[in-house]
Amino acid sequence: MKVAIVGQQDFGKAVLEAFLARKDQVAGVFCAPEKPGARPDALKVAAQEQGVQVFQFQSLKSPEATAKMKELAVDIGIMAFVLQFAPQDFVKIPKHGTIQYHPSLLPLYRGPSSINWPIIRGDRKTGLTIFRPTDGLDEGPVILQKETEISPDDTLGTVYFDRLFPMGVKAMLEAADLVVAGKHRETVQDESKATYEGWCRKAEAKISWANHVDFVYNTIRGCNPAPGAWTTVEGRELQIFDARKHAVRTFGAVKGKIGEVVEVTDKSFQVTAQGGRIEVLRAKLGDGKKVASAELLSGGLIKAGALLGS
Repeated sequence: MKVAIVGQQDFGKAVLEAFLARKDQVAGVFCAPEKPGARPDALKVAAQEQGVQVFQFQSLKSPEATAKMKELAVDIGIMAFVLQFAPQDFVKIPKHGTIQYHPSLLPLYRGPSSINWPIIRGDRKTGLTIFRPTDGLDEGPVILQKETEISPDDTLGTVYFDRLFPMGVKAMLEAADLVVAGKHRETVQDESKATYEGWCRKAEAKISWANHVDFVYNTIRGCNPAPGAWTTVEGRELQIFDARKHAVRTFGAVKGKIGEVVEVTDKSFQVTAQGGRIEVLRAKLGDGKKVASAELLSGGLIKAGALLGS
């Protein structure tokens, strides 16, 4: 088939490579312009290396973007990790329209941080959706969905890179084949079940040690590796990445004050929250690098009795 890929970064690159690997014709790639001083987009670089035309429009709503998509005369448009708004008069140009990837089980978790929030909320499953883009945010009819479990210790990184990323690439190929062959079904999303979640950024990633240990742990998991759950120690920011949860089942068995470092070993330190403790294995202090807790502890700032987040 003849396709146009609209996307960015590593996921867009992987989708491009998957279509090329099976000898489909990629007529062109649309990706957002890089910000001044930023590294060239991974999708852009891969396309140029493969001799595929690259188009970078400030807006996909521009007449120039519409004209270029018409000129390519493709069978289907493939939207792979797109942050630019794509209007209907752009996405409907290909012969069989356009399909889009979203890393959640729509209509759940519409929005830009749809992998973080299921983990933070303690959900036991998530997935991906291939759907028809409309002018509403992640609201178009569903073509294909794939589910994956979220284990109690999964992180944003493991859920995305180990599962939703490779599953998503395969699902885009599968959905494209179904649509071009006319064998797909389109299911309207049930608005009564729809949820929208905004960005998970620094403000949302702040740890409140007064929360239950389950919620604290889920926040750390859902923000690892980005944006990075954080607290403070002696006025300095401390981002926590790899960690373990130690729940306490006996009344009165939680030691120390809320947010207190109550146990330090040569490999980790433990912090008290409601109902248990968080054992920190890897963290980042201030402008430093992510390091194992052993290296962090050698600096002497974090020690038994220190209060975090105060």
